[in-house]
Amino acid sequence: MNGKLQIKTCPTCGSDKIRLVVKDVIRKYKGRAYTVPAVEFYECSNCGEKVYDKAAMQKIEVHSPAYRHEHALS
Repeated sequence: MNGKLQIKTCPTCGSDKIRLVVKDVIRKYKGRAYTVPAVEFYECSNCGEKVYDKAAMQKIEVHSPAYRHEHALS
């Protein structure tokens, strides 16, 4: 096994319509939107569930103003 997350069934609805996608993720912090470009994650077209692996979460954290503020990063 290559260590990458592999999901074949949605953990929320049980559908097999969950797929690995690469999309920009848009989040908000204190009312201001920020974009995390090209995040790889699983998304279910049946219920909308999104599942992020460790690498995706780390990428989101790097772009997050909340994380930078909390960890005194610039």
